[in-house]
Amino acid sequence: MSNENVQVLPSLPRIGDPAPQFEAVTTQGTIKLEDYKGSWLILFSHPADFTPVCTTEFVAFQEIYPQLRELNCELLGISVDSVSSHIAWVRNIEQTQGTKIEFPVIADLNKNVAMKYGMIHPGESSTETNRAVFVIDESQIIRAIIYYPLSTGRNMEEILRLVKALQTTANHKVSTPANWVPGDKVLVPPPASQQLAEERVNDESLEVIDWYLAKKDLKI
Repeated sequence: MSNENVQVLPSLPRIGDPAPQFEAVTTQGTIKLEDYKGSWLILFSHPADFTPVCTTEFVAFQEIYPQLRELNCELLGISVDSVSSHIAWVRNIEQTQGTKIEFPVIADLNKNVAMKYGMIHPGESSTETNRAVFVIDESQIIRAIIYYPLSTGRNMEEILRLVKALQTTANHKVSTPANWVPGDKVLVPPPASQQLAEERVNDESLEVIDWYLAKKDLKI
């Protein structure tokens, strides 16, 4: 096959990568990603304005927004609708459901941001963004990515739990076990040598299940 026939696929962002930079028109004016330096950010996409699942999600995102802000985490929505459509939709949500949407929403008509973040999956829809969630830390590094199909609304408690777990790992250099919530014990890194493994199994300050699996209370 000649080089002319080789299709070069775009490299999509992955966990640990710097978040792709952008400047975009939103419901609250022009915003750059770098405007969020120093705070965590949830960049989430939705398929389209004035659709049922998306409407329930916007209300739910607004409900957790105060808790996210307490965690120094901002919200930024995005879809390929126009800014006029976004404005009409958030006004409709406030009028019909009494929920004022306080976070900005990107009007990504040319799909520039959506393509950079891999938010359009042609196998499901070639024209709509799917339900992607990118958790970006204060240094603008991608710390987690979640994709949901068009048909399934996201779980806000899980998104909150995810941000808290990521911040706990960043601040305390520990891991979190399955179904962890704040207040639960955390996992300590496994020992890196046989000598440290012997020391680990005799460490009475930890809950040691085995040399490689040990928990501790987090002292904050």
